[in-house]
Amino acid sequence: MKDYVIRGASKNGELRFFCAITTDIVEKARQIHECSPVSIAALGRLLTAGTMMGMMLKSINDKLTLQINGKGPSGSIVVVADSGGNVKGYISNPNVDLFIKDNGKLDVGKAVGTDGVLTVIKDLGLKEPYMGQIPIESGEIAEDLTSYFAISEQIPTAVALGVFVEPEGCVSASGGFIVQVMPDASDESIATIESNIKNIESITKLITMGNSPENIIEKVFGTMEVEIYEDLQIDYICDCSEEKIDRVLISLGKDELESMVEEQGQAEITCHFCNRKYCYSKAQLQDILQKSL
Repeated sequence: MKDYVIRGASKNGELRFFCAITTDIVEKARQIHECSPVSIAALGRLLTAGTMMGMMLKSINDKLTLQINGKGPSGSIVVVADSGGNVKGYISNPNVDLFIKDNGKLDVGKAVGTDGVLTVIKDLGLKEPYMGQIPIESGEIAEDLTSYFAISEQIPTAVALGVFVEPEGCVSASGGFIVQVMPDASDESIATIESNIKNIESITKLITMGNSPENIIEKVFGTMEVEIYEDLQIDYICDCSEEKIDRVLISLGKDELESMVEEQGQAEITCHFCNRKYCYSKAQLQDILQKSL
């Protein structure tokens, strides 16, 4: 099944939702970063959240950045998404040893840790980007994003995220959903959705069984009627380029560039998101130095 995300709402307007299948995206990220099972489970959950939260952005030029660092062995995890279905991400330590819970599932919370913060940055083209930040509660990511929406945006929200990694290491199922309560929602609607979410199968099991985002939302909402406003194809896309890397080098400043020219005579810059290497000769560094003056 092709990766895509949908957004919509209950027909009574009391609840809105987003639901995504991200299996191909997360497997692509695993291959790029050569992740261990628990590392890709953590990165994959944040990538999935990014695809759905990117759909919440209003403008095509808006950008969303999610960062989580609980000072666990996985280090920092960063995801960048836009409203057009493009997402990318990286994890500081892609080779975290396997952590397994008593129930046999990967222990993402132990890999991420809880001594840190979850940060959400929205670049909306304004003078300053919006930034919300909360202490990490569980490191499981879905629970932490639920807390973020409640604390920073005052929106009661249910977040479900999951990544299933096969014994040989590849990702065979990944996806998630976000359901948010609108201000005038009735107690009955809230109770119904809470009960439905509590009783459905895990997101990865639903995907493994062949359910589409539409099918999953039907199970989440049960007898409540819903309306789908949009479906969007999504993909792991890194937009790095020589021009952007040039700007990064220029931003280092005159002294740092002069040091590179004199001491190293060359530079190799690797993109965190796609691992593409950009190599600069001494002449190229000198040219960039001139541009920075």
